[in-house]
Amino acid sequence: MARASYLRVYLPETRVPEPLVHVSDGATASGRVMRTGEFGLSEESPRDDAFVLDHAGRRYVCPRFPRLRMLEGLMAFRNAYQGPTASMLVPQATADRAARELERIQHRIPGARSHILTSPFFVPLRWFSLFDPHERMLVDEADTLTIRYRTPLRDALRRVRRSIGVLEEAGFDEAIVEQVVDLQQWLEPFPRDAVVELDYGGVASLFTRAELAIDESAADIAASLDALENGDYEEAGEHYGFAASRWAHAQSLAYAN
Repeated sequence: MARASYLRVYLPETRVPEPLVHVSDGATASGRVMRTGEFGLSEESPRDDAFVLDHAGRRYVCPRFPRLRMLEGLMAFRNAYQGPTASMLVPQATADRAARELERIQHRIPGARSHILTSPFFVPLRWFSLFDPHERMLVDEADTLTIRYRTPLRDALRRVRRSIGVLEEAGFDEAIVEQVVDLQQWLEPFPRDAVVELDYGGVASLFTRAELAIDESAADIAASLDALENGDYEEAGEHYGFAASRWAHAQSLAYAN
């Protein structure tokens, strides 16, 4: 598995639906779910456990559902292509098996859905629009520096709706706006008292400690949106450029792979 960043939704422990309670029973507070596979590559544990977060005096749970996420990712990858290309990348028989297994999982655990979005090698800049710059946390774990953001889901939704409005008003291409709309639609079904977390994860290792210390990507995106809203396209482009250039090398690795 490639180095990846993660966007997670944590449910209040008391709000975890009954069919998912058994998932939270096996939860891990460490967040260390990666292991070394047969060929020395990192891979995620296939167990249906969860991340646990103690935040603002409450306990939150993020079910991992690794198998469900893998199947959803496979289907989304295939659906991103049209005609013969789709069948060349993911044969129809494989897609049919994946669809049947997804149905079995959702029948066994009603309401099961992905609580985690994964991005190999970089953080999509639209993710930063969910957070206030002051929610940035520099975290030093096992001598490794990383960055996380956390915010109430209701605030994340308010910010992403505003971002969509600003982009539409500024006349951005529909394909760009749709990516932000997709993010909103992913968040909408979760309870409003959930918590959203952006975790740089393994992507942090692509930067030096000094680079992480001065990484203010959320502030750059917020400033760009503010400038767009005020009609200052030059300033908006400047702030967006700061964030885009910071992530250019990491993003190039995704395309190279």
